[in-house]
Amino acid sequence: MPKINSELNIYEKKQIYITTFVKLVRGCVKGLGIKRKFPMFVGRKAEITHKRNIHCGKNVKFEAYSEIHGLSEQGLYFGNNVTIGRYTSIRPSSYYGVGNIGYGLSMGDNSSIGPFGYIGCSGKISIGKNVMIGPRVSLFAENHNFGDKSKVIKSQGVNNKGITIEDDCWIGSGVIILDGVTIGHGSVIGAGTLVLKDVPPKSVVIDKRNHLVRER
Repeated sequence: MPKINSELNIYEKKQIYITTFVKLVRGCVKGLGIKRKFPMFVGRKAEITHKRNIHCGKNVKFEAYSEIHGLSEQGLYFGNNVTIGRYTSIRPSSYYGVGNIGYGLSMGDNSSIGPFGYIGCSGKISIGKNVMIGPRVSLFAENHNFGDKSKVIKSQGVNNKGITIEDDCWIGSGVIILDGVTIGHGSVIGAGTLVLKDVPPKSVVIDKRNHLVRER
């Protein structure tokens, strides 16, 4: 765990130590069945299912009310020092196993997803190392087919190309990333951007048309 700020007073430090210890104990209990390294931290009322498909490195943190749904073909892989924020959902498949089983997710070391995120990894989602994903970010690695006008859209199935976010990216608050997109390493995606197409490495994108503002 990172070193606590030396400027905090003794009461603030004590609260952090107690809260962290409780999450550590909860991680030992709720982590049973997960292929993991020690330590693991789990927040209050975090929901973890299909644990045999989940793999965690050291210092993985599932914060309070997060939902980690492990039902997937290739599993969920979290590297060392990965954090999944409060109320974030990771869902590769239906809760009830209806329809196709989704592909899954991999996250590299030191990457994090902020609170209230949604990671729909029915298609493969790959997130590199040192990636910062802000609050309320949504990734959808799936598209519904709708070309046959004689059939209802729901009956036409889906297609999955997958999403890749390479190393050292910063994804701002409220960003939506759609299926088939690759975001090159070292890129910054501004808050509220709808990402519809690939982003070159070391780019800055700040509007809803995926306009490349500049290279870093």
